Amino acid sequence: MSVLRRAAAAVVAGGVTAVVRGVLDMSPPGGAARWTRTNHRGEPVSMLEGPAVAAGLLAGGLVGAPSARAAVALTVATGAGAAFGVIDDLTEDTEVRRKGLRGHLGALSRGELTTGGLKVLGIGAASLVAAAVATPVRDAAGGRRSAAGWVTDVAVSGALVAASANLLNLLDLRPGRALKAASLVAAPLALAGGAGAGAAAGVLGTAGAAGEQDLAEHDMLGDGGANALGATLGTALVLAAPRRVRWAALGVVTALTLASEKVSFTQVIERTPVLREIDAWGRRPAVTVPAPTAPDDVPDAEPTDGPGRPGTAPGAGSSDDGSRGTGGGTAPATGPA
Repeated sequence: MSVLRRAAAAVVAGGVTAVVRGVLDMSPPGGAARWTRTNHRGEPVSMLEGPAVAAGLLAGGLVGAPSARAAVALTVATGAGAAFGVIDDLTEDTEVRRKGLRGHLGALSRGELTTGGLKVLGIGAASLVAAAVATPVRDAAGGRRSAAGWVTDVAVSGALVAASANLLNLLDLRPGRALKAASLVAAPLALAGGAGAGAAAGVLGTAGAAGEQDLAEHDMLGDGGANALGATLGTALVLAAPRRVRWAALGVVTALTLASEKVSFTQVIERTPVLREIDAWGRRPAVTVPAPTAPDDVPDAEPTDGPGRPGTAPGAGSSDDGSRGTGGGTAPATGPA
């Protein structure tokens, strides 16, 4: 794929993301409150970034697709990720929230269809359709492939698309984290110039357009944006990568997904210097509230025996003990929790 085509995909994706975000800000469907959530600081943040990012990805995918078949695959996967993700964002029952993929699958096994379970089924089915469209029925020499081989490739590719959509959503726990992870994967795909390069360039353009507001903690991807982003990346890999690479990628994504059920990604990132620096880049600094200091820990504090003690005036003990520095009372608030 030409450099010009990839550049066009990135520019279109970024432009559409910015324009749609502005339109949604002026007229949020159902009102702004419907799209507002509370972030890890306790501050309000808008999920309107999600639909805007999905629109940018769809536009970039169409511009950067090397064929009609690729364009259809990208549209199906990205559109399903966005649609089912937004449904989960807006209609999830927070009173009976199920955590993680295991929680949603467990609910399905008991006959309970949660919005998360609907998302798993919907994105899973759409991923298989996208993989079937993207996987050619003929080999490089023009001969017809065996049915078993084609079905196996479709199953692996479909699982890769669905698992990628889920993994990006798992990473969307801190500002900019999912966008950075997606960009790190998309960059080499875009530079390689293969069949998925246009879609990968669209991911980079979209991340560039949405990154500032995401890092500033005004916006968040939500399930709609994160699932769409992951589905686009997964489909780009399906279009560009040979079978062995797709198998390896599925293994990595699956391992990370299973690990997330036991291990906190945030804790791992915080304990790893390189990951911590990348994760914190461009983000607002964390707000820390100093703990109150005990009076005995205040360097200047001196015990007093009340009025009449040498060097102290009547009443000086009650005003100095426990009030100097941070020795008494409650520390002043330094910002939202």
